[in-house]
Amino acid sequence: MTGWLPIIALVLAAFLVAAFVLKLERRSWTTLGAALTFGLAGYALQGSPDQPSAASEGAPVTARSGEAMVAARRSLFDPAAPVPTYLMVSDGFARQGRYMEAAQLLRSGLAANPGYGEGWLALANALVEHANGQVTPASLMAYGKAEEAMPGQPGPAYFLGVALLRTGMPLEARRVWADLLDASPPDAPWREDLAARIGQLDAMLAQMPAAGR
Repeated sequence: MTGWLPIIALVLAAFLVAAFVLKLERRSWTTLGAALTFGLAGYALQGSPDQPSAASEGAPVTARSGEAMVAARRSLFDPAAPVPTYLMVSDGFARQGRYMEAAQLLRSGLAANPGYGEGWLALANALVEHANGQVTPASLMAYGKAEEAMPGQPGPAYFLGVALLRTGMPLEARRVWADLLDASPPDAPWREDLAARIGQLDAMLAQMPAAGR
């Protein structure tokens, strides 16, 4: 996550400026959030040493977004650790923007392996994308299951915070990230960047009318 946070931070900063400083209408948050958050697909495919090659110029936006989402999630885990076949296949669906199929496969795999935290995180992200960037009861449950299976792992809270921002719930996103920061060890590699993002969000919230938060 250490290598991704500075890139995601720039993306998040652009979102916050547009949403709060430029007074972007709330109904546009989902579209902008998706475009910016997964606009780091270009970095995922071209600038990241973890990815072997770049996407073609004609690749659909949904495919590039899915590729970035999978790459960002995988960056939180040991690349040498084995992953179940169903996760690899579902990631293939997600990379193509086929989030419903990804979620269905993950549900099937998790039914037999309910303690697999990365699977729950992948399911939560797929459900958010299938709902066009909106947090749903099903995705909240999946984020919760991921948190239970991986205590101390920043992924569930981080991605939930991003999803809440995209849903137009900045105060809830701030609470989730603040709880993650409070629970993080002093030497956690993501702590400094996360604290900076919370401070940035606080500054933007201060400029937002109370009725619109």
